[in-house]
Amino acid sequence: METKRASRPYWTAFLAMAAALLLSIMVGSVPITPAEVWQAIKTGGETTAGTILGSLRLPRTILIAMTGAALAGSGTAYQGLFRNPLADPYLIGVAAGAGLGAVAAMSLNWPYTTLGLLAVPLAAFAVGLLTVVIVYYLARVGKALPASNLILAGVAVSSFATALTSFLMLRADGELRRALAWLLGGATMSGWQPVLAMLPYWLIGLGILLTLGHALNVLQFGDEQAQQLGLPVTRVRWLVIAAASVTTAAAVSFAGIIGFVGLIVPHILRLRVGPDYRRLLPLSLVGGAALLLAADVLARVLIAPQELPVGIVTALAGAPFFLWILRRSRQASFWS
Repeated sequence: METKRASRPYWTAFLAMAAALLLSIMVGSVPITPAEVWQAIKTGGETTAGTILGSLRLPRTILIAMTGAALAGSGTAYQGLFRNPLADPYLIGVAAGAGLGAVAAMSLNWPYTTLGLLAVPLAAFAVGLLTVVIVYYLARVGKALPASNLILAGVAVSSFATALTSFLMLRADGELRRALAWLLGGATMSGWQPVLAMLPYWLIGLGILLTLGHALNVLQFGDEQAQQLGLPVTRVRWLVIAAASVTTAAAVSFAGIIGFVGLIVPHILRLRVGPDYRRLLPLSLVGGAALLLAADVLARVLIAPQELPVGIVTALAGAPFFLWILRRSRQASFWS
């Protein structure tokens, strides 16, 4: 009975993700029915629907799912690392820093190949890592990390990075509208190349984070007690920062700056399954993929035939959620 109860959140999360995946490949400018999806699978993609699925709809769906998992996983890790319910790649400025690095790399006109695209996440990771380090040291007061300081430092550094990004965009050649659409969030690149370019960073970053669930649990007792329990706190802290930053950088590089996914998903799941990061991290990956896929579907249908950047949809849902969390985070029982 206990085993069934413990596995129920996993089944719920996987069913939600499966439903969101199916909706994502069916909804679009050319609707595709479940029967057409099945026919495309049977014929190996030799139908019109199969061509649309294989070359456009499926790579976009996978890219969005990977992005949602990356943002939710890194958000969960940042919250555990900083012991702060408001830590999120978007709110603490990591996403804006990674966006700055990605735009700087794009301004060098890298070729649109898998190898050329691999350079974009590297630049995003370098600047994103620098951003989170700056925010961390600006916000820290002694050994404490107040939520208000974290948010203020994140907003200040994020604004600076966004200003530099806008400057680079205005100075760069090319279509400004496309760059703006990328910054607002969404899978603006088509085909399988972005998926393949993002995959190694995604696997490395999330793979490391999934092994750190127990370490994050120990960190909740505080640095001194964690050190007494035998945890190499400094090494673990920098490992979490590096892994979460490379994961965020990969997401931002190919899907733009998408906010609040890393804030919403961990909180919903924490209320459901508790604060154990050994369970919270894998569930966050599945929940993040499901949430962002659902938001992407909404972005396609809200003002059809036009399409909203998915970052607008997540911001409209996430901003009120953030205010609710800000209010509840004052209650110690919520985070404990």
